Amino acid sequence: MSEKRTEISALGEFGLIDHLNEKIVIRHSSTLKGIGDDAAVIDSGEHVKVVTTDLLLEGVHFDLSYAPLTHVGFKAVAVNVSDVAAMNAIPKQITVSIALSNRFSVEAVDALYAGINAAAEHYSVDVIGGDTTASRSGLVISVTAIGEAKKEQIVYRSGAKVNDIICVTGDLGGALVGLQVLEREKQVFLSNPDMKPELEKYQIVTARQLRPEARMDIIHELRELEVIPTSMMDISDGLASELFHICKASNVGVTIYEDKLPIDKQTFDTAVELGLDPITCVLNGGEDYELLFTIDQKDFHKLEKHPDIHFIGHVSKEEDGKYLVTKSGTAAQLKAQGWKHF
Repeated sequence: MSEKRTEISALGEFGLIDHLNEKIVIRHSSTLKGIGDDAAVIDSGEHVKVVTTDLLLEGVHFDLSYAPLTHVGFKAVAVNVSDVAAMNAIPKQITVSIALSNRFSVEAVDALYAGINAAAEHYSVDVIGGDTTASRSGLVISVTAIGEAKKEQIVYRSGAKVNDIICVTGDLGGALVGLQVLEREKQVFLSNPDMKPELEKYQIVTARQLRPEARMDIIHELRELEVIPTSMMDISDGLASELFHICKASNVGVTIYEDKLPIDKQTFDTAVELGLDPITCVLNGGEDYELLFTIDQKDFHKLEKHPDIHFIGHVSKEEDGKYLVTKSGTAAQLKAQGWKHF
């Protein structure tokens, strides 16, 4: 009799996480939050520590044919800082582990670390350790970030309430569109190495893909304005997918409005040029690393004039479902395609 075999793709990334989490036992009261949010939360007296880790693999998360090593190093730090920001915490330290194949020189590692050190300076974090080892398949980078906040400041995915306002920072869809441009130009180059990549007019979207910014500026501004979101995530797998996570964790529904979704003109124009629907890019494009959060209505006046925070909808009852209201006024069920890892 053959053993049962279940493909990982049958569960998907989040199904696999849920499956593994069922078997995990929390043994210490100091572990306030384990798996299931943007970062783990650990009791540390008056404060809490948040801990998050991300793994970036060459050929899966980045392509060195168009991603400079310095940008890869910066991005590896930024994506972890973004998860700390998503907990409304301040990053303090990072560890960096790398696996290298023998095709990398000392100069290549220096370029990678130039990006890591630039991000450490930019986000005011200390690089405190890590590991280096050999790799048979290319470059692997794992960064762990440690942050800090007061207990009352920490924000989970699970705090959204009915009638809360849904907010996003910046603009969305740019990283996905930038990736499509880079992949297109790579194919052009492979077919004709004499062709020079045409990237001049795509600088905004390609930068969103190659060197994203964690929105720590917004976290500091929320502190100054004395606003604590009721729930928060960063947008790494797409707006719709992240909204589904908040709905699941908070037992709520959502309604968002197409005409309120923020998209940069270059993202919109390039999406159309590539034959992509701009709104689909906004809803399902990953790696923007903007913040998605909900606020109590009483805090609206504190943020309503903020130039980089957009109010895209409201939280509803769970039984009311998840909807996108189109520009024509039609309510369409929200679908979360997101980024499929398996």
